[in-house]
Amino acid sequence: MRLTSESIVDGEPISPDLAFGRIDAANHVALAGNRSPQLAWDDVPPGTRSFAIVCHDYDVPSRPDDVNQEDREVPADLERVDFFHWVLVDLPATRSTVALGEFSEGVTPKGKSGPFTHDGARHGVNDYTDWFASDPDMAGDYYGYDGPCPPWNDSVVHHYVFTVYALDIETLPLRGRFTGVEALKMIHAHELGQASITGTYTLNPRLIAAER
Repeated sequence: MRLTSESIVDGEPISPDLAFGRIDAANHVALAGNRSPQLAWDDVPPGTRSFAIVCHDYDVPSRPDDVNQEDREVPADLERVDFFHWVLVDLPATRSTVALGEFSEGVTPKGKSGPFTHDGARHGVNDYTDWFASDPDMAGDYYGYDGPCPPWNDSVVHHYVFTVYALDIETLPLRGRFTGVEALKMIHAHELGQASITGTYTLNPRLIAAER
C-alpha cells in the first residue's frame, strides 16, 4: 500500500490548521483549526473489504507532573506513551481518499458525536476523552478526529503517525463506544496491509525557534 497527503508532508511540521491547539502569546495555547487531513491511498491488497484510519502520537509524557508548568520543561528522557487522535473503522472498500476537513472542522467542546459517520463508517473515541474527563467545560466523549495539542513546555517535538489499514472484513466486530486500543486489536486480526505518513508538531516556542 501507499499513502499520500496534500495536507501533511512526511517528516515535516503539521499546520496549525490541522491541530487542536496553536501557540498563543498571552495564554501559551489557543484553539486551532482542528481540520482532519486529506489522505489518499493506492496499491491496495486483493481481498480488501474495508479500511480503517488511525492517528496516534507516540511522544506523550507517561506522567503529568511536569506538563504545562511555568517553571520547567517536561524532560526528554521521561518515558513516553501513545495517545490516539483518530480512530475510524468500516470505511468502505470503494473509498481511496478522505477529503480535507471531511471528518472534523474546528474544535467541539465536550466532543463530536459518534460513533456513526459518513458512508456507514464508525468513529472510536480518541484520548481527549480521558484528558478532559475532570474538566467540567470540556468533559465528554471525543469521537472522531481531534488534532495535535502537545504540552507547551515539552522538551521534545511530537510525532503524529497517520496509518491506513486494508482489512479483510466489511464491519469490525466492535460494539458501541470503543477506544483506539480496542480497535487496533481487531484491526490487526483482520489486516491485509497498511501504509503510514508522519507529521510533527510542537507548542514549545524554544523548539520552534530552533527549527527555523
